[in-house]
Amino acid sequence: MTTATLQAEDEGTQADGARISGASGGAGSMLSEMGVSAAAHGKALLELDYSVDQVVHDYGDLCQAITDLAFLRDIPFSVDEFRTLNRCLDNAIADAVTEFSSERDTAITLRQNTEVNQRLGFLMHELRNSLSVATLATEAMRLGNLTLSGATGTVLKRSHDAMSKLIERCLQEVKAENAELPVREVFSVAAFIEEASETGKLGADARGCILKVEVVDPALGVKGNRELLLAALGNLLGNGFKFTHPGTIVALRAHAVDERIHIEVEDHCGGLRQGDAERLFIPFSQCAEDRSGAGLGLSISRQNVEADRGTLSVLNHPGKGCVFTMSMPTHKLH
Repeated sequence: MTTATLQAEDEGTQADGARISGASGGAGSMLSEMGVSAAAHGKALLELDYSVDQVVHDYGDLCQAITDLAFLRDIPFSVDEFRTLNRCLDNAIADAVTEFSSERDTAITLRQNTEVNQRLGFLMHELRNSLSVATLATEAMRLGNLTLSGATGTVLKRSHDAMSKLIERCLQEVKAENAELPVREVFSVAAFIEEASETGKLGADARGCILKVEVVDPALGVKGNRELLLAALGNLLGNGFKFTHPGTIVALRAHAVDERIHIEVEDHCGGLRQGDAERLFIPFSQCAEDRSGAGLGLSISRQNVEADRGTLSVLNHPGKGCVFTMSMPTHKLH
């Protein structure tokens, strides 16, 4: 387009030259033909993860290549031609950088909005889970005329404590972006499973299924954020109760495999469709017909587990069900 601009200006049609490559100083509200091309180039460079400096240097390299070629072929530049070349490159750089910056700012805004939505979704999801457990515990106590000092009362208190801690943690994040990281502690896997099962039994009864908890070696231990890992396991159990067929068993077990602890939740949902295994962990993704949730539970669970150097995976048994596995590094109990 620089050549077309030179030809237009040689023929004395300055207006055509400006239409092709833009007026000097970038004047005008409409992009020139070269401006449209430069804007597309800036957008393409953003998609290739270029920086603004690299965008500018890209055009600097082009200018150097043109002058080097003219020198090698012994083709002299007139002052007007060199001025036109500089104007074309200047306008192209401006249009490319403008589009690059605009697209980058849009991408940053979208990413920030997504992060805010996911954090808000996490808060609502975990609060709803704790509130649901508290509601089930309260109803069980009412129907059975139970006291707060019993096991169901303990579940109710834990649910209230979980909501309180979750709200407090969110308030700390609001006060300071660099709020203290949750404390990682060494804890007994057996006690961890027992606590999860006490809460889980209420959910299983409400869904009309059976929670089967296998005996756990009392010597097994892991290190991590117990609160968040318990929330992750609670999500897996809740997911199992929700999708397992009525009257079937949801199994909870934990055992050592080499240097890791595997905590497994096995259901009888009938298995997953092809391609659904990894989609389950995408935020706001829902693969089943029951879409009563927000599609965040498994995504949140994986984040919680991975934050403590663990993994969360699913093994699909078509026609039967799924086994969700939290794998954590083993750690000796004190």
